[in-house]
Amino acid sequence: MHQSRHMPNAFVSALLLACCITPALHAETPVELGTINWSRDFDDAIARSKAENKPILILFQEVPGCATCRNYGNDVLSHPLIRDAAEDLFVPVAIYNNIEGKDRDVLKSFKEPTWNNPVVRIVDSERKALAERVNGDYSAAGLVDAMVTALKAAKKSVTPYLTLLQAELTARKGGTVEQATFAMHCFWEGEIQLGKLEGVIATQAGWLEGEEVVDVWFDTRRIDFERVLNEAKKVRCARRVFARSEQQKKTATPIVGDAIQMTNATARPDKEPKYYLGKSTYRFVPMTPAQACRVNAALRDANLQPGDYLSPSQRQLHAAIVKQPKADWPVAFNTDNLTTAMKKAADLAKKTAA
Repeated sequence: MHQSRHMPNAFVSALLLACCITPALHAETPVELGTINWSRDFDDAIARSKAENKPILILFQEVPGCATCRNYGNDVLSHPLIRDAAEDLFVPVAIYNNIEGKDRDVLKSFKEPTWNNPVVRIVDSERKALAERVNGDYSAAGLVDAMVTALKAAKKSVTPYLTLLQAELTARKGGTVEQATFAMHCFWEGEIQLGKLEGVIATQAGWLEGEEVVDVWFDTRRIDFERVLNEAKKVRCARRVFARSEQQKKTATPIVGDAIQMTNATARPDKEPKYYLGKSTYRFVPMTPAQACRVNAALRDANLQPGDYLSPSQRQLHAAIVKQPKADWPVAFNTDNLTTAMKKAADLAKKTAA
């Protein structure tokens, strides 16, 4: 790679490492391990845990492994935000459960079975468990839940991007997502006000029966419909309520009176979703729906910082975008596949910096 006139080689290397594109270590990593940069020495992991004051994230994995092992690596362990959390907030170490030597010694010390499906343990430097053993749950939500639990047990702060990821994943996995639709004077303002509510995991501006509306998806375990409605009313974003269920209608009637209507109709999406995000350089950064809500709101709220809701590799990508404003960056914040979108963005960053 030639020295870029716009971006130092050290910066490019950091970005590519974060996005797992070219480093030989990541290129040779078995598929069962995903894209996380795992240590393979448990004693070294303990030493790092003490020195860096971080919990140890242990993956007991069959390598080479069965379809379950490969899928866990391809899906869960390759998720960009999970990778960032594993490398930034923990000391990740992989122990193969199907070989002899040091791996077998560590396996025996934790009484883990050989030739098994993926198991994750999170411990401190004294090997004390910080979360329940993740076994039989091969979902991203299962791993992220354990990460958040372990960080709290270790009295560590949980970064906003990991908190949002947990909210999204657990709500969708648990089937606790509810939709509400509100009409208002300006759906761009509505997305800002409603998109920053804790428990809201997605919003979409659109049109319904000639009204500007915002669809709001929220986790009922974190916030209920009545509170979402009251918050919307407080900021003048509930001129009319389109109830999605009889229960919503019953709840809303005492609050908004006749300004309520039952509907199963789908709103026509606005051509400029997340307006403020869509006009900023952050629009080129792949994000989850909850991240996009918070970043969009932060761009119009002086008390919030957009970058606070992004992971390390997302922030590094945004820095590359700012340094190379004339590059042909695709709009990516509304991506359907975060893993693929982050890889494409990192490839473009590499190409642009060369």
